[in-house]
Amino acid sequence: MEGASMSTNPRTVDEVFKDFKGRRLGMLKALTADVEEFYRQCDPEKENLCLYGFPEEAWEVNLPAEEVPPELPEPALGINFARDGMQRKDWLSLVAVHSDAWLLAVAFYYGARFDKNERKRLFNMINELPTVFDVVTGKKPVKDKPAVNNSSGTKTKSATKVEVAQAKPAKPVPPIQKDEEDAFDDEDEEEHGDTFCGSCGGPYTADEFWIGCDICEKWFHGKCVKITPARAEHIKQYKCPSCSNKRART
Repeated sequence: MEGASMSTNPRTVDEVFKDFKGRRLGMLKALTADVEEFYRQCDPEKENLCLYGFPEEAWEVNLPAEEVPPELPEPALGINFARDGMQRKDWLSLVAVHSDAWLLAVAFYYGARFDKNERKRLFNMINELPTVFDVVTGKKPVKDKPAVNNSSGTKTKSATKVEVAQAKPAKPVPPIQKDEEDAFDDEDEEEHGDTFCGSCGGPYTADEFWIGCDICEKWFHGKCVKITPARAEHIKQYKCPSCSNKRART
């Protein structure tokens, strides 16, 4: 990736923080002010694409670096493949989370040679800024409570009273007997006994989350394709990594 090395390596805490802020603002532009152009460039028909932020507050959607290992940590790969399979706001939130992770990775890549106090100072400076995820989702940062003086003149943090509602306890639900639970699991596993994960080849088990590809109709452990139950709820049509790569090549 040519743009990843557009600036000289920052050497001090202040220089690394300046680099961080520039890259952060570039990615924020892509996900907010320039979101229509960013959305257009993340075409699922193209190959694996990444979102890069640059120190001069610019952004770019491009292929990952070809050299191994890369000059800098690489951002999330293939953000374009999930674009049409999720609601737009959820997809942008997902890209924002990965952008935050990449920004921290680059900052602490540069700060690897800092001592303990310098790394702590760098993190505190970064932590004062809202994350990309905070800005994209509109989440308001939590503010520290102001200190107040008590009668003795010492400073204490203002305490907030929390009122706990006295709710009437619900009628307990009788637990499922172990024999009934075992019978249910045996029946479920018998029904899917010939199902194997398309990634690791492991057999179906009722106590794990699975997801099926709508293209090749193979089933996968959620952990093998990095899909959680919460994320799966927002996917309209799931394409496994193999089908996504085939589509990109064609």
